[in-house]
Parts: sequence; C-alpha cells; structure tokens
Amino acid sequence: MIRTIALTIAFLLAPTMVSAQALDGRLKRIQETKSVAIAYRSDAAPFSFVDASKQPSGYSIDLCKRVVGVIEQQLGIQGLQIKWVPVTLQTRMEAVAKGQADMECGSTTVTLSRMKQVNFSSFTFVDGTGLLIKASSTANSLSDLAGKKIGVLPGTTNEKALHDALKRRVVSASVVTVKSREEGLAQLEAGTLDAFASDKTLLMGLAPKAKDPKALALLTEDLSYEPYAITLPRNDDNFRLAVNTGLAQIYRSGAIAEIFNRWFGAFGKPGMMLEASYIYGAIPE
Repeated sequence: MIRTIALTIAFLLAPTMVSAQALDGRLKRIQETKSVAIAYRSDAAPFSFVDASKQPSGYSIDLCKRVVGVIEQQLGIQGLQIKWVPVTLQTRMEAVAKGQADMECGSTTVTLSRMKQVNFSSFTFVDGTGLLIKASSTANSLSDLAGKKIGVLPGTTNEKALHDALKRRVVSASVVTVKSREEGLAQLEAGTLDAFASDKTLLMGLAPKAKDPKALALLTEDLSYEPYAITLPRNDDNFRLAVNTGLAQIYRSGAIAEIFNRWFGAFGKPGMMLEASYIYGAIPE
C-alpha cells in the first residue's frame, strides 16, 4: 500500500520535476526575477492603448494578463509582477528580439518575414485591411478610388496589402504614407486624403476620435487577411509553449467570451474566422 502511494506521488510530481529541470530561456529569467516584461503600444485601440488612468489597456492587454496568470501557476510563483514596456509601431518587434520585453501584446500581424526576427503564439485575433472614407464619398470599393489619394502607415502589412490590391485590380491611385493613424484621420477629415487604409478594427477604434464620427464610413471589402498573435522571442520553445498553454486554457474556458465582449460586444459575435482561431487555439492538454 505504501509503495502504491509512493509511486502515485512520484507520478504526480514528475511533470513538475521535469519542468523544473527543463526550465531555461525567458521562463528561467521570469522565475528568477519574479517578473515578466510586456511590450505595449499606446496607439492601437481597442487592442493596446493607454486608458484615462495612464495604464495599458485593451483586448490584447487583457488576454496577456490572463496568460501571465497561467504562467504564474506553471512556475509556482504568486504575484508575478508585470513590467510594462512602451513600444512603437517601429520598435515593437525589436524590443522582443533584443530581450527588452518577453512578449509584445498589441495588434501585430503574423507574417513569414517577421518570423525571421521573432516568433508568435497561437492566433489571438483575425482582422483584415480596410478603407476609411468620408460618408459623403461615392466610393463603394477600392476600384472607385482610382486617381485618389490613399493614406497608410509605412512598414505595415496594410501598406503591402494596399499596394498588392491596387496592382491586382489594376487601379491607379496615389499611396501616401503618414506618421500615425491620428494623422491619417486628420488628413482624411481635411480632404488631403480620400481614404485611409489600416486594420478594420483599428479603424473602428479610430473613428470615435473624429470631429464628426458620423461623417466617416468604412468600406465593407477586405484587402487582406491579418492574423494577430502575441509576439515572442525566437528559439525559445518552452516559453512559447507556456504562452500557448495559457491561451489554450483561456480559449477552452468562458474567459475568452468575457474578454471579447468587453471590447467588441457592441459589434456582435466573433466572425467565423475568429471563432475558428479560438477553436484551433484551444489545444488539449
């Protein structure tokens, strides 16, 4: 009987012992410092922004906080401290690649070219490049913007998607780069731009900042497929597994519905592609 109990205890403790022995990379540093560094952006509402209390907030921020909670359990640490690392559109991936942050939680699209610099978690959201125009515009699609000026942020997947769509549809339009979404909105309102391209959900989050939100409209067509994920360091499989384990638990529980409804409930239920991402991400133990 005693032998049976001893074997049972050994079996239950085995995963923990193996985990402790295999601890390396970011997980080892997180355990030693009892802190995790999360990069965030202040200009990617409703995914990542700074709220009225000057704290990082948004869909991706909430998701990453839950993931950190699961990592706490995996490492057996209580009160794991989050160190927030502000980044920009240009520095977000570099911060993770150079070790300034353990992960980046925002609206970063997974691409093969970016995988040469960083790694990614399971998908956290699915969006598409859209076009914001004035409600008074007669345009119903990208083709109707021939000869017009379309703004976009440089170095983004939206810029590539816009150029590819214009070439594919043989539409001649001027692509104008802007420094920020706020600048793109201002130029659109002033009439300097005829349209502004970005991820659709980000455009919906930008519209309320307009002088007259009702004077703007979002075209229904998608110019690209934009799968978001948490940005992670390359060559750290254990850390990626820890993050994906956290996401899987969130997706299998009602937590993901709670987070989604908090930020997107006004827009209805998740689309089919996003629902599929949650299902695929709910990897069994």
